[in-house]
Amino acid sequence: EGMRQHFELGQVLKKRYQGFLNETYNRHEIWVRSTDYDRTLMSAEANLAGMYPPDGSQVFNPSLDWQPIPVHTVPQSEEQLLSFPQPSCPRYEKLMNESRQTEAFLNMTRTYKAQHNLTAPDWVTPEVMTNLRKLKNFSFQLMFGVYKREEKCRLQGGILLHQIVKNISASAVPNHKKPLKMVVYSAHDTTMVALQSALNVFNGKQPPYAACHMFELFQEDNGSFSVAMFYRNDSSKEPYPLALPGCAQYCPLQEFISLINPVIPVNREQECQITAERKDTEQARAFLSLSWSC
Repeated sequence: EGMRQHFELGQVLKKRYQGFLNETYNRHEIWVRSTDYDRTLMSAEANLAGMYPPDGSQVFNPSLDWQPIPVHTVPQSEEQLLSFPQPSCPRYEKLMNESRQTEAFLNMTRTYKAQHNLTAPDWVTPEVMTNLRKLKNFSFQLMFGVYKREEKCRLQGGILLHQIVKNISASAVPNHKKPLKMVVYSAHDTTMVALQSALNVFNGKQPPYAACHMFELFQEDNGSFSVAMFYRNDSSKEPYPLALPGCAQYCPLQEFISLINPVIPVNREQECQITAERKDTEQARAFLSLSWSC
């Protein structure tokens, strides 16, 4: 089922970018990167099979409507772009521990603990499943939002967003030697949530299989560039537009870059550390918060 969904997504992308991308596969136009998991690699391949069925000289077996297209990856132990939440970040771990002490988290867990004992198999009713879905969605929100969203995102989804903006900015500088038109990332639901949380456009729900977030760069009549975003999370509907908060649907590139700047890490390794000064400041804040709540 997952392969079929990604194959159909590939067909949707082929139709959407008809006239922009070459009808047949051109290795100079598209570059694909996946995490090093069987399911994400297979998803990328199924997607590409839908986008680029072989044609003419690309047909190497008349009975096979498929051609091999490279998907790049790195070992899981070296993945620093597409898997979230990224490990080995003490500051993020501390933020998550603090998040679990917020009223939003405590209220959510108290509500469902009171409603369900979660001890016997017969508790799995439709109502319980609805509540579990709410808890699951809340867990996604908690990872990258709810509490200190910007800082969490700077340590997580901002990494990927930074790379995407670098790709977009490079495309705004014409270079005929490198006619790259599309970069595709194949990753996980948490990757999508991390990215959309950094953009502050996450809808609070777990992304479905084969969900696709698109960034499109447009050159206006006056020569300036704008960025538009679209999200496909329902195979029966067209991708719907997403607007970066504070900007129009077609957001001027420089304004887009400026608006996302607060979630772009400057030195993630350094920002991940918990310094003595930061500890003292946070203890003071925690004390003030506690005093206020009393």
